[in-house]
Amino acid sequence: MINVRYWLILLLFFLGFKVTAQSKYSTTNAAAITYYKKAGAFLDRQDRANAIQQLQSAIAADDNFAEAHVQLADLHKSLQQYKDAIVHYRKALDLNAELSRSIYLKLGELEINSGEYEQAKVHLEKYITYANLTAENRFFAKKLIADADFSIIAIKNPVQFKPINLGPEINSPNDEYMPVSAADDNTLIFTRKVQNNEDFYKSIRLNNQWGAATYLSKFINTAEYNEGAQSLSQDGKYLFFTGCNRPDGMGRCDIYVTQRKGDDWGKPFNLGAPVNSSGWESQPSISADGHTLYFVSNRKGGYGGYDIWKCRLTDKGWAEPENLGPNINTPYDEQSPYIHPDDSTLYFCSNGWPGLGNKDLFVSRINNAGKWQKPENLGYPINSCGDENGMSISTTGGFAYFASNTLSGYGGFDIYMFELPEKSKPHAVTYVKGSVIDAATKQPMEANVEIVDLATNIPVYQNTSSATGGDFLVPLVTGRNYGLTIIKNGYLFSSENFSLNKGETHKPFNIEVPLNTIEIGKSAILKNIFFDINRYDLRPESQSALRYLIDFMAMNPTVSIEIAGYTDNSGNDAINQSLSANRAKAVYQYLVNHGVNGNKLQFKGYGKLNPVAPNTTEDGKAKNRRTEFRIVAK
Repeated sequence: MINVRYWLILLLFFLGFKVTAQSKYSTTNAAAITYYKKAGAFLDRQDRANAIQQLQSAIAADDNFAEAHVQLADLHKSLQQYKDAIVHYRKALDLNAELSRSIYLKLGELEINSGEYEQAKVHLEKYITYANLTAENRFFAKKLIADADFSIIAIKNPVQFKPINLGPEINSPNDEYMPVSAADDNTLIFTRKVQNNEDFYKSIRLNNQWGAATYLSKFINTAEYNEGAQSLSQDGKYLFFTGCNRPDGMGRCDIYVTQRKGDDWGKPFNLGAPVNSSGWESQPSISADGHTLYFVSNRKGGYGGYDIWKCRLTDKGWAEPENLGPNINTPYDEQSPYIHPDDSTLYFCSNGWPGLGNKDLFVSRINNAGKWQKPENLGYPINSCGDENGMSISTTGGFAYFASNTLSGYGGFDIYMFELPEKSKPHAVTYVKGSVIDAATKQPMEANVEIVDLATNIPVYQNTSSATGGDFLVPLVTGRNYGLTIIKNGYLFSSENFSLNKGETHKPFNIEVPLNTIEIGKSAILKNIFFDINRYDLRPESQSALRYLIDFMAMNPTVSIEIAGYTDNSGNDAINQSLSANRAKAVYQYLVNHGVNGNKLQFKGYGKLNPVAPNTTEDGKAKNRRTEFRIVAK
């Protein structure tokens, strides 16, 4: 589909120049007419600078020369000199209110984008009174009127907005923009433009202070091409970005990905089809689980110029992209998507939805049916009559990063942060940050890290801890219960449980995970085995933990284990002994029923024996009510 707004601008621009063919003018001043005709000759040669000079001379000869004012306004508009254009359009209408109906539309658009909403509404409402308007022009005028109506109300109801410059460690006299952070908000990657070349830089925050920005990587940044519009995975291990006009590109701009290797990054590779096409793909945003990529494209099948699309990662690779539909995309431009780690809140910019002019920032949320809702404007003064673009949100949802060149900074575009208004915040999210070590040597290790939503037993995160530091980082949306499992060949697996009550703010989880080698006598607690109170029927949430135990036995066929059940010290000892034995037996029976050799299994109940925490608190008692597996032979 043709970009309606782009077509309209071109049409109106050239309509303004058609007055050169008129034989009658609003002036009889010969000098003014001569200058005006000379301006037309310069325009035929696309010499706008000299054309402007001639038109200024024409107006100096006769300030009531309406056609000269219109043509001069058109030229200023084409050069994005909007204030000068407004002056001359208004002068032309003062001289002759019916000179050209197109002036009302052009002037109204410029007034919207200059923040003069009351005047814009007057001129636009005058424009739509004319008969025989094209459908495109009428649609555009009504869209601009909606912008004016929204803006008048928004300015009377401002939202909280107190931007904070991130300081000279990040900002410089050059342009800095497109900031994104990892889940712990301690790593910031952004684009810096130096001598018209865009490269990535990073800053690390220690003790709440951003460190001096450093060049991201020679494997990503290039002197020949621009790198920009990036998305950092929440664990900080993958960087998706836009590369344009590269030798391995499929179109003008494509999406690439690179993986962090220790303290540096690997060589980027083009995601290829179907993500990239012969069109323009840019501005990626990867979901927290790494399985859905949001991006901008002008490919066929969209609603306007630039639309937001998404692509899902399957076992066979990236699936065909899906357009986010008319509740997100308009006949105009939608760009800079940012999917929050809650996986249900999308931020983006648009000049199609009602706003304060140019591009505004919006938020949309997904409903229970999986459909995106119509977006909400973030409000004034977060949005203004200028372009607002390239915003990302902290994992906790409390504040946003953005770039601006209209605030007092260090030069050009600077990066700022501000607290989001309550109504624009995403769902509450926290994260678990951990490190995996060898229990005996205390050395960090690379291991498989998997987090499962216990209600569905579906993995929400699957990756590895880093080889150099053993670290991993995973965002967690509140309102769900999660099971974490760490797996490495030759070691007992480790598990942890995170119960996040809906609507509550949870502090990040920082854990160290020591893994024991497979040796006789070593044991591990199965923290994601669940029973109802005083019962020994396995609850459905236990299935993922049991699957890991089944896999462990399959990978270690010579190993024999004992399933041990424990209780706290509450109640009757004999009942506790029986309950713990029956719970251990339930796990044993589940394993046998799912193919594990019963000769490799034992089970035993230990009641209140061997507590791992004091029985003086409810938390301690909960830790003592547990199921373990212990190596008895190998």
